[in-house]
Amino acid sequence: MTDSDGPTLPPHVLVLFGATGDLASRKLFPGLYHLAAAGRLPDEYAVIGTGRHSPGTDDEFRDRLRSALEESVEDLDAALADDLLSRLRFQTSDADDGSDLAAAVREAEESMSADTSDVRRLLYLSIPPGAVEPMIAMLGKEGLIDRARLVVEKPFGLDLESSRALDAALKDVVDEDQVFRIDHFLGKEAVQNILALRFANGLFEPAWDARSVESVQIDVPEELGLEGRGSFYESTGALRDMISTHLTQILGFVALEDPGSFDAEALRDAKAAVFGAMRPLDPERSVFGQFEGYRDEEDVDPDSDVETFVALEAWVDTDRWRGVPFLLRTGKAMAATRRTVTIRFRTPHSGIFEGNVACNELVLELTDSPVVTVHLQGKLPGPDMELTGATMCLDLGTVPDADPLEAYERLILDVLRGDRALFTRADEVDRIWQVCQPLLDSPPPVQSYPQGSWGPDAALDLPPGGWRLCRE
Repeated sequence: MTDSDGPTLPPHVLVLFGATGDLASRKLFPGLYHLAAAGRLPDEYAVIGTGRHSPGTDDEFRDRLRSALEESVEDLDAALADDLLSRLRFQTSDADDGSDLAAAVREAEESMSADTSDVRRLLYLSIPPGAVEPMIAMLGKEGLIDRARLVVEKPFGLDLESSRALDAALKDVVDEDQVFRIDHFLGKEAVQNILALRFANGLFEPAWDARSVESVQIDVPEELGLEGRGSFYESTGALRDMISTHLTQILGFVALEDPGSFDAEALRDAKAAVFGAMRPLDPERSVFGQFEGYRDEEDVDPDSDVETFVALEAWVDTDRWRGVPFLLRTGKAMAATRRTVTIRFRTPHSGIFEGNVACNELVLELTDSPVVTVHLQGKLPGPDMELTGATMCLDLGTVPDADPLEAYERLILDVLRGDRALFTRADEVDRIWQVCQPLLDSPPPVQSYPQGSWGPDAALDLPPGGWRLCRE
């Protein structure tokens, strides 16, 4: 069929590893439902969930996912859900034995086409980082990589050495153009809007450099704690979970040079050039924290020193950004849940207003419905020349006929289309780990902070003028 925004899609078999997990029930299956509702899935497709342990019969698995859809989807269309679930089955597999899974895939292909070479495979690995390498080897052994696109969830390794080992394991069985390293932040409308806001507006592009910009803040605090993810966080921590992935990718979008097109290679070349120009992170300009009560969480070592908070200063040594600090902050159990980029402009050099001119700020809220505000100074009405703050707001959620896609919906659709523009490339991942490695080799001491706060006191004054979210 032709999806509503793109080319004809061939028949597909979608294989979801980790199909009984939280990500699958909250994001992946609701994403498939919404794509089906919008007419964006192929006419012919099948979905095979897989994992080490069976959730019961196929009907029991479908009932379980129907309940998940009812929780996640407003006004669920029962007929549409029935059609999606009718295409679904579960097949156990593990890294040691994927023969039954391979047989199930081939059976599904044969049911869709007499010529199975017409059928594409989408293999989605929603599994713990330590399980990825052996699972990739199994896929190669069983021949499941043929005609396949392989989606790998972050983190892509846990340090430079393991990242390179994972990449080597991938290259043993697949070509780079078959690999889709997914970072769901890049699927957010608001993150893509960074490029539109900058390159489509003469108001911003001329000022998007060190001559005009004083600092950039990328701030992603979360009110939630672990939510039952103690074992995952013990193996990753905030640096691996958020900094080496989401926040660094946002930095890449903010700082890249004009790629000239939205072509996958052009965009990723421009982003890779930013990471190539980043200095390795300095432990002396970084703060690690752990929220009070973390060690009491389930599956957490009572003596754990894993960080649940990171704030740091990064530098991009290009002609455009040399001398401009990029301040990155993220953490669990904090005062608010936000995804905010603040571009703080330099104060104009003028003697008209003596010392009372606040910095202009461009604030990008990376919510599902992007909101952009520009914080300015204007004259306070009255007889004297006094200044007051003023705000311009652009709310893209109110645009008529807008048809936004949730991040996973957009990225799954891109995999089906073979569009790699919003997926990370091997050289990007390798360079980001080089940049982060000093913090893994010599991490700063982990400082305790109260739940519901803005993190350790040592992090509050890291940016010149403080964090914007702390001032609101």
